[in-house]
Amino acid sequence: MKATIVASSAVLATVVVVAATGQALVSSLFGGAQPSQEALSDIPRNYLTLYYEAAGNCPGLGWSVLAAIGKIESDHGRSRLVGVAEGTENYAGARGPMQFLQSTFDSVVVRHPLPAGGRTPPSPWDPHDAVHAAAHYLCDSGARDGRDLRAAIWAYNHADWYVAQVLAQADRYASAIGRGADRAPAAAAMLAINFAQGQLGLPYVWGGNGPDAGHAGFDCSGLTKAAYAAAGIEIPRTAQLQHDAGPSLPNGTVLRPGDLVFYGTPADVHHVGLYIGNGQMIHAPTFGQMVQIAPYRWPDDHYLGATRPTSNPVAGTRA
Repeated sequence: MKATIVASSAVLATVVVVAATGQALVSSLFGGAQPSQEALSDIPRNYLTLYYEAAGNCPGLGWSVLAAIGKIESDHGRSRLVGVAEGTENYAGARGPMQFLQSTFDSVVVRHPLPAGGRTPPSPWDPHDAVHAAAHYLCDSGARDGRDLRAAIWAYNHADWYVAQVLAQADRYASAIGRGADRAPAAAAMLAINFAQGQLGLPYVWGGNGPDAGHAGFDCSGLTKAAYAAAGIEIPRTAQLQHDAGPSLPNGTVLRPGDLVFYGTPADVHHVGLYIGNGQMIHAPTFGQMVQIAPYRWPDDHYLGATRPTSNPVAGTRA
């Protein structure tokens, strides 16, 4: 049963910027595994404390995963969309900062009495109750001991794009010694990723450059070229030329969101995808498939390497 309906595929562009959490509070809560600067500047102090405390309900569940869900669902309670504010619900019945359906929230509370600090009876509109209930729900759905975090997030909202978005946001909130090694993307890389996410579900079209060019969809290199064009960076048109333009990353380099990942041989690059973090990429696979999110590594994938576009190489032609 779906636990929640996303209030919006993109949270409000204008948010209330809060002061960074005091260093003493950060140290007392997180010890050495401190949140990233993005987390400190974006998450309100009361929510940051709640995410950390509630994660303790579930061994193996990182606080940053709860924080990422809170960000996507309601911008940590700051969204003005219907369903977030006290006493309102959206068209699907989702309520509060973690966007619970009332029936799902009630079933969680019956199984897991919530700690003191919230309301009596517990309410999905109360941040304390909602965040603690979300931790329990994720735990019951596969997050305990890290057994199947992806399945747990998918149970929260049945969409692969949602799982990828939560994991990518969680990685940005966590420090390098937190839940993931992916680093926060540069501004241009984030723009490229946002564009590519907007093309999910479009068909693979050989030589396709997308709807803006009059095509129904994209091929692999058409998608990556268009994504970086949206970020103001021109790269060549074909996978081979994109690979050759570089700059190539040395073997063993930790990938960052926005890197281009290539498959084939140096003389015959036959596929490219856009890395988005947590081992995932967005790509246009092949005929009969759609633009989608998928692992960037798989058995016998002929993975060649990655580049990190930063400049404006000479554009190539179709492939």
